[in-house]
Order: sequence, then C-alpha cells, then structure tokens
Amino acid sequence: MTTAILNGVSLQGVATCVPGRIYDNLKEATHFDPKEVKKVVTIAGIQQRRVVEENTCSSDLCLQAGKQLLERLEWSADSIDTLIFVTQTPDYFLPSTASLLHRDLGLPQSCAAFDVGLGCSGYPYALWLASMMIQTGSAGRVLVMHGETPSLITHPTDRATALLFGDAGSATALERGGNDPWGFSLHSDGQGYNDLIIPGRGFRQPSPEDERDNYLHMNGASLFNFTIHKVPELIQDTLALMDKDIDEIDAFIFHQSNQFIMRHIAKKVGLPAEKTPIILGSYGNSGGPSVPLTMTQHYADNDLQSAETAMLLGYGVGLSWGSALLKVKPETVFLHSEYAVE
Repeated sequence: MTTAILNGVSLQGVATCVPGRIYDNLKEATHFDPKEVKKVVTIAGIQQRRVVEENTCSSDLCLQAGKQLLERLEWSADSIDTLIFVTQTPDYFLPSTASLLHRDLGLPQSCAAFDVGLGCSGYPYALWLASMMIQTGSAGRVLVMHGETPSLITHPTDRATALLFGDAGSATALERGGNDPWGFSLHSDGQGYNDLIIPGRGFRQPSPEDERDNYLHMNGASLFNFTIHKVPELIQDTLALMDKDIDEIDAFIFHQSNQFIMRHIAKKVGLPAEKTPIILGSYGNSGGPSVPLTMTQHYADNDLQSAETAMLLGYGVGLSWGSALLKVKPETVFLHSEYAVE
C-alpha cells in the first residue's frame, strides 16, 4: 500500500465529454435473449451507453473536454507545465497519445507529456502523480486527461461485457495553491492480471489463433469478490489516513462499475445513498473516466455554498485500486459536453 498526504494543490476544474451516440441495451441488443438482456440491465443498472462512432478515439473525447476547460479557465496553452494522459485504449502503440494531445492543444515544448497505462483505477493514480509534481515544485499547472473507449474492445457476442461498457473522455486542471491536504491510498495485485485482459493485440500474442482473444475477457465472479472485499477496506483506510469519519465526507465518487456492487459496498460501509451518486443508467461503465464523469454530473449545477470533501474511488483491471480524498470548492469549474464529430 502506498499512502500520501499532499499539500498545496487546488482542483480548478473538471470537464468531461461523451459520444452523442446513445445505445439502448433493451431496444438494440437484439442478438441476445431479451430476458437475459433485461436481467443484466436490472442487476448492473445499465440501460443506455454512450458509444463512439467509427474512427473516434479516446483522445478525441479528451481533446474536446480539454479545449473547453482551458477556455473556461482562461488558461493559456503555454501556462501548462505537465500533461498526463491516462488510458488503456491509446491511438497508437507509439508514439504516446499524450504527444498527440500536446500537439493538438498547442502546448509548449517546455511541457512534459506522457501516457499512464492504467484503467479503472487510473484517475486517483493520476491525481496522485500530478499532486506530487505540484508539491515538489516541478509543476505549477498540470492537465490530467483520462479517456477510454471500451466499447471498441468488447466482443459483440459476449453478453458478460458487450452490454456494460460506454465511452468517455475527461480533462482535469490542477494548480499550485490551496491549504487543504489531499489524501491518497493506492494498491496493486498483479496476481489478478488475468481477471480483466485482452490476451491478443500486444507483443505477447500479436496474432492469436482465436480471434476472440483480440477482445476483452472478464472473470466477473473474481472481480466481484475482489471489489466487495478491497473497496470497503480502501474507504476505511482513506478515512483513517485523513482522520475523517463518514459524516465528514460529502460525496463518495465511485468508479461506475456495476450498480449492484456499488450499492452492496455502500450498504456494507454505511454510506448514505445521497452521498454515492450512480450514473450508470445513462452512460454505462466507461472505466476510469467514469469517476470524473460522475463528478461533472453530480456537481452539474455547482451551487456549493462552501467547500466540500469528496472521496474518489477507482478499482479494477490490474488488479489495482486507489482513492483520492480532496476538496471541491464553490469556484471549481465543472463542464460536460457531447462529442462534436468534425
């Protein structure tokens, strides 16, 4: 376990972007037994998903979110010191997708830009990285972009995955400043690498004999057991790290994995329903970007009268899991848009 309490970091804004294409599982998943589809929808809580059109990448969604966020904040491109792009659905094996976003955002050559290959836990991990850079003085402004297009890596005949995943992109602006400490708790267990995996497409199996191995394989039972055991511990560890009680946390922002799992965890830990927003029904499971996506939906009106404390929770592929406990202030910008296909 890696834990950290970092200071001098301020959350300036979060922007998210989703495809305009809405896929309705109950109406459009006609290649599956309707009874089975309804069962999945009822348990997982996913009726509609946002799905990219052909040739749209996770970077495209993040780019739109990033441009809108920088414009609203009135941040010039040359004021960005670091760009961190988190994804497991990159544009290319190389170059890094961060390089393409660096180009398209017009960032200066003095800006460091790199990819982080994490999925469901990627958002708290990236905030931890960015916050360390800011606290050490190596960066004043960091742009964290997290995007995934998991609909492109699920096999259309796999009921276990094809009905679950939607696509989303995000951009988060962090800046030096602020007096509130941020807490992080990060974990990994590589023994569970095979529970959520694409066996092919990489250099280990570039051309698998079974075409199905070019798509996502998921061990649902193992992931369920992992989640219901590790995430409650993660919540308690984070509270202990920051010397907080549940009553002192205003929102628990979960990675939107599965409605049944999230409600089970909330009940087990004693989290009030009003503090655990669920947006699965309209967007599906978009992996790690589901955390910032839930934030932009939860804080859509952003009529906060005072700062709130939020615990962000990511968990899944790797296996890996992590949390970030931070402050959301009344002036924090939250934006959301649908992707405009050029």
